Amino acid sequence: MTRIGIILGSTRPNRNGSQVAQWVLDVASQRGDAEFELIDLRDHPLPHLDEAVPPMFGPSVNTHTRAWAERIAPFDGFVVVTPEYNGGVPGVLKNALDHLFAEWTDKAVGFVSYGVNGGARAVVQLRTVCSTLGMADVGYQVAISVLTDFENHTTFVPGEHHAAALGKTLDQVVAWSVALAPLRAAAAVAVG
Repeated sequence: MTRIGIILGSTRPNRNGSQVAQWVLDVASQRGDAEFELIDLRDHPLPHLDEAVPPMFGPSVNTHTRAWAERIAPFDGFVVVTPEYNGGVPGVLKNALDHLFAEWTDKAVGFVSYGVNGGARAVVQLRTVCSTLGMADVGYQVAISVLTDFENHTTFVPGEHHAAALGKTLDQVVAWSVALAPLRAAAAVAVG
């Protein structure tokens, strides 16, 4: 079955992202077309990128990077749950993406973002980064406002329009993950 990782891209104390990521997982788990699993970056502390050579040139010698690669490699696609910090991508998320290359290539990615402006500027940046890593970013996304979609700026209350947008995003991530499977299989044969 197709496996989709839901990456929680914030490690801040008192983050709103854990509520959003759990909502994504709860909605996604009701589907029968893929298996979904939460990947919390708090569980995978990585130093600032410390690779001697770019990840595209092969496996890392670093234990922490190899463990991260083993966590990401089995997935066919991803949904990234990201806040927007000061108009951009959280550093911890960018760092996690930068540690790998082949493990991202030929996989689909969708975005659920949150922030004052719905996290839109973070997603613009992530689309460029993910495309450079060889990922296929899907058109639909979920944009959540911390001003209107959180009670007292702390409790996430998703609206029906968010559920509809998430459904379309998940539809595309699963479909693209399945469509890209032959490319991943061909790459595995070439390496193996």
